[in-house]
Amino acid sequence: MPRQPRLGGPLLARFDRYMLSQLMVLFGFFALVLVSVYWVNRAVVLFDRLIADGHSAGVFLEFTALSLPKVIGLVMPMAAFAAAVYVTNKLSNDSELTVVQATGFSPWRIARPVVAFGILLILAMSIITHFLIPASLAQLRMREIEISGSVSARLLREGVFLHPTSGVTFYIGDITAEGELQNIFLSDRRSENRAVTYTADSGFLMRDENGPKLVMLRGMAQSLNRKSERLTTTTFEDFSYDISAFIQTDNGLLRRLEHVPTLELLTRPSAVGAETNNTVARVLDEAHGRFQQPLLCLVAALIGFSALMVGGFSRFGVGRQIVGAIFLLVIVKLVESAVTDPVRSSPDMWPLVYAPTVIGLTISLILLHLAARPFRRPRRTAQEASA
Repeated sequence: MPRQPRLGGPLLARFDRYMLSQLMVLFGFFALVLVSVYWVNRAVVLFDRLIADGHSAGVFLEFTALSLPKVIGLVMPMAAFAAAVYVTNKLSNDSELTVVQATGFSPWRIARPVVAFGILLILAMSIITHFLIPASLAQLRMREIEISGSVSARLLREGVFLHPTSGVTFYIGDITAEGELQNIFLSDRRSENRAVTYTADSGFLMRDENGPKLVMLRGMAQSLNRKSERLTTTTFEDFSYDISAFIQTDNGLLRRLEHVPTLELLTRPSAVGAETNNTVARVLDEAHGRFQQPLLCLVAALIGFSALMVGGFSRFGVGRQIVGAIFLLVIVKLVESAVTDPVRSSPDMWPLVYAPTVIGLTISLILLHLAARPFRRPRRTAQEASA
């Protein structure tokens, strides 16, 4: 007689690999879809802001690439939940779970590949939250500072009336191959008492120790006194105009809290808080949040799996179980929002950061317990049935 596979032997390991492969494939699909949706929304905003300021498509692609790690970190728990729900529903509809349970596998045992799936996502997500996101955001911040100080990107645009700052209008008719500006128009209405309009045949941009300057050649300046309504006209051969106010440089902190490495957040919370203008409680919240976020991948996968296991097989489908799983996931996110203010108000409250994980795992354990020992109504006696 052929030897029957032993419980816990090759058959079980084969099923684990099969279910895990299904989870990984579907996770990749849902992650790709969600990242694409978030990326498109982000790309539209970046496109309007960067291209409108005269930056090239290369700068746009660089900014969108640097924002991808944060987007991936946001969608991974949702993709894990969607993959767990889809795979569990598929195995149930194909009667594969029924066959496996008939061989003696309990819901606790079937959950093993789901746990392995969650652990793999925790490892991948940890790399993203602890290394990729801080590094990408720091690089993005540096590029934003460089871009905000770009004279050529903000001012050197032909045939367009630009408004680099409030009360200022700037126009260039043409730019030669040598970089000479032709047909210059500049209106400065920032002063309450005087409005000045400059016109020049040509000019060029230069930079000295005091900042960028616009040098206009063979032009005229018209100054209007707003109170007396008196117009004064002056011609000039060359005139230097300070345009440093047009360049909206970011004078804020170079390094923000989300740029700091996790080890530094944990070992030097007071120094990091002083550098980034944050409290110690906020620093600890950021540090432990980077550990908490990967754990949500495991929580989301287990909730999606265990909620569907409670319902069992039904010819009416598992729509109610899916809605219930989404509701439970919303509860976990509500807990995450509820503990944010207490954690950021006191440095001693940082353990509350992990409350969503604890509650989510507790919910999953309760659901698996109910799936393993389902509540059944007592059968009615024959006398009750005939009544």
